[in-house]
This record gives sequence, C-alpha cells and structure tokens, in this order.
Amino acid sequence: MKSHRAELTFTIPTRRAFVRITDRVRDAVRDSGVREGLVLVNAMHITASVFINDNETGLHADIEAWLEKLAPEKPWAQYRHNETGEDNADAHLKRTVMGREVTIAITNGDLDLGPWEEVFYGEFDGRRKKRVLIKIIGE
Repeated sequence: MKSHRAELTFTIPTRRAFVRITDRVRDAVRDSGVREGLVLVNAMHITASVFINDNETGLHADIEAWLEKLAPEKPWAQYRHNETGEDNADAHLKRTVMGREVTIAITNGDLDLGPWEEVFYGEFDGRRKKRVLIKIIGE
C-alpha cells in the first residue's frame, strides 16, 4: 500500500470565502501514483472547512447567506467565546456546520466524483495563513 501526504496553504484576504481546490487535490493524487484508494482532504484549522458541492456562484452566495443566518458574525457580544478577546465565534460555528473534511474514492488514478461535484476550501476567519492536509492511501 502507498501513502502520500501533501499540504495546501491559503491566506485569504477576506474574512469569508470559498475556494475551489479540486484541481489541486487531483494533482496530489496524480503525484502519489495511487490508482485505487482514498484521499482525505481536511482543513487543519478550527475556523475553516473542506466540503463538496456544485461550483455555482449563486449557490455559494446562498450558502454564505444561510450560514450567516445560522451564526451571524455580529454582534460579537452574543458569543461567550468572544469574551476571551476573540471575534471569531461565528467562524467556529460555521465550520461545525460545514464540516472539517471530505474523503473521496480514487478510481483509475483520478477522483471519483459525481458529475457536478467539486472540492472547496471554506474560509470563515481569513486574513492569516492556514493549511489543508491531503492524505492519500491505496495501490
């Protein structure tokens, strides 16, 4: 069995953003030489997410608006976490809803995704360096 590890780094200039990373995950799978196996892609920060969905800007705006209704950024005083001097309690909650990671099958050396599926990095507390782990195992 082969094992391969790669990292992506991001410094998103805004507080929130969705970044399509499908091609970068595909490149890591190609570099690994794994033809049949699994790839785990996970955000290594508690205010960021990795998820799979459609690459459509209207949907992304809908997701962001929905998350903001569930966990509004302001007023900051509504969150006990922010009493520590932080201002990112909403980002922790948004990450909890969107999830930490995805696992994708590798078939014939490529990501085995559905017809509209793309992999995204979700940033909820940007403006600083963050990492995404890509871990590949298989044959």
